[in-house]
Amino acid sequence: MAAPAKKRSMSLPLKIILTEEGTNAFLRQKKRLQRFKLADNSEEYGIFFTEFSPGSLQQMILLNYVSKMEVAMPEFSSSRSEIMDLSKVFAYSVLYKRFDTDVLFALLETNILRQYNRQNPTALINEKNRPTDTILRSKLLGKDALVAQIRDRILQPVWDGIVKDSQLSNEEKNVQILMSEKYINRLGLFDWYIMLKFFRNPDFEEILICIRKLLHEYMEKSCLAEYIALMIMELAQNNENENLKSVAHYMYRGLGDVDTLIFDPDIRQKLLQELIKTGKNVYISWRLGGGSTAIGTQGKMQIMLYNKSDEFQDFKENLEEKMSADLNKKSLVDFYKDSPEEVGDTSLGLYYLTYLDEACKKYNVKFESIVNQYQSDLTVINLVFYF
Repeated sequence: MAAPAKKRSMSLPLKIILTEEGTNAFLRQKKRLQRFKLADNSEEYGIFFTEFSPGSLQQMILLNYVSKMEVAMPEFSSSRSEIMDLSKVFAYSVLYKRFDTDVLFALLETNILRQYNRQNPTALINEKNRPTDTILRSKLLGKDALVAQIRDRILQPVWDGIVKDSQLSNEEKNVQILMSEKYINRLGLFDWYIMLKFFRNPDFEEILICIRKLLHEYMEKSCLAEYIALMIMELAQNNENENLKSVAHYMYRGLGDVDTLIFDPDIRQKLLQELIKTGKNVYISWRLGGGSTAIGTQGKMQIMLYNKSDEFQDFKENLEEKMSADLNKKSLVDFYKDSPEEVGDTSLGLYYLTYLDEACKKYNVKFESIVNQYQSDLTVINLVFYF
């Protein structure tokens, strides 16, 4: 259940497609946007990094600036930790955003808020009458000490419970304490405005209990970020190996079993150079369901993996549109089970998938996995999560 590793920077060829909010923010700063052709053949504007700060990227996601991310490389094995960390940054960002939304909805349903709204029908506190962020910041100005006091009142009982848990190692306790702080520190302005407004109310404990309950739920749910990262890495490496095998079949025909050849360090390096030369990459795309105004989609996260050659031009339609057709679809479990023996050992993929599926069911996260197979040996793996 480890949170994303703290790194000053990550080195990956990352395309970031911006939302309307993100585009406007960058244009206001006079930043030049690039037009990208993505792996699904769509063309969109965004920014490109070869090195970036995980913290800055997460802040962009939390500000609803990011719509999609895409990484394309011929091989992922040498960048395993970076890919997993990037995946966890994205997954934790979705969890933080969903936690903030759920806390707000829960606060608005407390008896304190209901009673206040009944007594103040002309000054209702609800989502419809939500003040702008500018107004909320002005309301919170100069109240840092009170915010810190409320924060400690929320967290202290949580920390006490973590410290007393004899089943956790010291390292696990530290991770849990840090994780709890991160969730609370990422609560939105409206949440804090409500807490500050009712801090002196004798029934304020109801609000604290409400937040702690959700905090506990989301800290448990955070294990999904690790499982998703492992699953993505396994799928990326499988695609990578399939690309290497396809090249080995014609470069080393008759010289041995390609399943063995691709793991010879010298041969593997030559195969990778051929993949780079021919532009045959493995693509990973992360997509968010909606921005700040997209109803019911803030908790949606979609991940797509596919390999495709730069010369592959027959696939003109947008992949997302083609995936809605009744083509050769199957679940990811069926895809693993139906894979021929020559594809290699799929047990690890099934192992990760089983853990991920069970965890999603346990924490009430809807999980869909679909594999679409097209002509020209194009396989698209689509993972969708509704947090």
